[in-house]
Amino acid sequence: MVDYLPEDTPSTNAMELMEEEFDEPVANTRVMIQDVSVTEALAMKEELSSIDGISGVTWLDDVIDLKVPLEMANEDTVETYYKDRHALISLTIREGDEVEVTDKIYDLIGEENAVAGEAVNTAVSQKMTGSESMNAALLLVPIIIIILILSTTSWMEPVFFLTAIGISILINLGTNIFIGEISFITQSVAPILQLAVSLDYAIFLLHSFSDYRKDVSNPSKAMQLAMKRSFPAIIASASTTFFGFTALTFMDFGIGADLGLNLLKGILLSFISVMVFLPALTLMFYHWIDRTQHRPFVPDIKNIGKRVMKFRIPSLLLVLLVIVPAFLAQSNTTFLYGTGEQPETTRAGQDVAAIEEEFGKSVPIVLLVPEGDRAKEEELVQELEDLDNVSSVMSYVNMISPAIPPDYLDESTREQFYSDEYARITLYSETDAEGKEAFSLIEQVKQTAGSYYEEAHLLGESVTLYDMKQVVQQDNTLVNWLTIVAVAVVLLLTFRSISIPVVLLLTIQASVWINLAVPYFTDTPLVYVGYLLISTIQLAATVDYGILFTENYYTLRKEMPAMQAIKKTIDDKIFAIFISASILSSVGFILWLTSSNPIVSSIGLLLGRGALLAFILVVFVLPALLVIFDRLIEKTTWKANFYKGK
Repeated sequence: MVDYLPEDTPSTNAMELMEEEFDEPVANTRVMIQDVSVTEALAMKEELSSIDGISGVTWLDDVIDLKVPLEMANEDTVETYYKDRHALISLTIREGDEVEVTDKIYDLIGEENAVAGEAVNTAVSQKMTGSESMNAALLLVPIIIIILILSTTSWMEPVFFLTAIGISILINLGTNIFIGEISFITQSVAPILQLAVSLDYAIFLLHSFSDYRKDVSNPSKAMQLAMKRSFPAIIASASTTFFGFTALTFMDFGIGADLGLNLLKGILLSFISVMVFLPALTLMFYHWIDRTQHRPFVPDIKNIGKRVMKFRIPSLLLVLLVIVPAFLAQSNTTFLYGTGEQPETTRAGQDVAAIEEEFGKSVPIVLLVPEGDRAKEEELVQELEDLDNVSSVMSYVNMISPAIPPDYLDESTREQFYSDEYARITLYSETDAEGKEAFSLIEQVKQTAGSYYEEAHLLGESVTLYDMKQVVQQDNTLVNWLTIVAVAVVLLLTFRSISIPVVLLLTIQASVWINLAVPYFTDTPLVYVGYLLISTIQLAATVDYGILFTENYYTLRKEMPAMQAIKKTIDDKIFAIFISASILSSVGFILWLTSSNPIVSSIGLLLGRGALLAFILVVFVLPALLVIFDRLIEKTTWKANFYKGK
């Protein structure tokens, strides 16, 4: 996730500066060895040091002289590394080697010991991406096939749907080689999301083809008519999704562009596949559809529109009551800006809990200040040690002595603390990696260092997350407005109306706000990247339901009164919208259930719940709005030609 921060971010600049000035990086992993003597712990330290990809291994012998009895050393210092015969060793795993190195550490330390840290989180996420995507697909495809079988009258139609979209997904995955690299979040989410969002295009086309086959004997002619009839719905659906995902590419936080570009390719390839490949495939093998016909599994539900419209006033009042609290709540949810905590059902989550139970939380924060004034550095370190939530501070002036010139020491010891230009001070905080306390501490450290030095640089996991918070909060407003404006323009061109886009956007945006308000009312922290992405994805993906519904109503309204048109629209389209929503919702809930990555899991839960909420509001609230504002819609729509009655 750090790789996706803008290059001018303070923590990114600080990291580059430290890499230039110091050979030894910041520790990103903690290994706890249980029930060992000091000698055994030193032996384990040596074994860890010998693993290729590990550097900067630190333990008790690096901070005190072990020739002196431990009882005579500072108790707090000793218990930071060695407590109740448990040894806690800090080390750095080289970037890019996380998976290979953590596997070697697991083999070395066995099941009874623990390892945790940023590098472990990265390794777990990368390792699980492939297997979890496969598990999600194995669960999802059968569910989608069952949903499609229930919604069609041929055993082969679902195969055609999935073949057309499946090929576009494979091409999309293959074209990532030209990008060079993509995020593991994109790899986990994009293929499944592409399937869910674009499957509608294939359904629209083949349903139209089936309808024309009843009246047109020539399959080629029936397909031409089907393509002509379904094209406006498909292009409108694809355009809203396409431009919605385009908004993600404008994020300063690079994960948005990474996922947005992948989804843009996916939508474009799915559209081409449905409009070029699927017609050819269908015309070659349409007799397979004819031979595998079956009776409808879902009976026609008559007069459902009449029943739904009885609830139009209560539905509208209910939404009006909750929309303002939902809007306020969704912006006041407690957010996580990193990947979140590893689930306790995983080895990584259990190891974190075991280390924190024995040694507590310890998040390193590195401070770089100009080198030279030892007295000023000593005053700064003393003030930093007095800050709340700082467990210890490692610097030359308190670990060695300000009275001993650095040149008197061997190079390896000196280089831990000084470069030619900078002094390195490492604080260990007792907070979580992120949150109010962690971010407040970073601001205090910045303020304290700033009172001593004009130039000071901070880096570390907490500092990166602090910067991430600043970047993504700015992205939020931009991305949301770009999505709304882009979708509004597509709706404006599709319906040639000023009021219809407002009604549709209000309906779908209400479902987004209600969805994102749930974590606030359940007091559940929400991964901010998931919040940011879903506010765009849900709007872009579920506005299709409103388009399909409104387009049908708009056509019928030219032939009959508003109430009659809306009831018939509900009767005609509720099943098609339900099928689309159930597929998207299934995708979301399966991502939530199968992914151990907190970001992917949160996107899944929000997507699953959001699709259901969008369906409910399109069926119960949108009809009420269309009927109430019927006259306004007629006056603000170009060439509406609504039915006037006899």
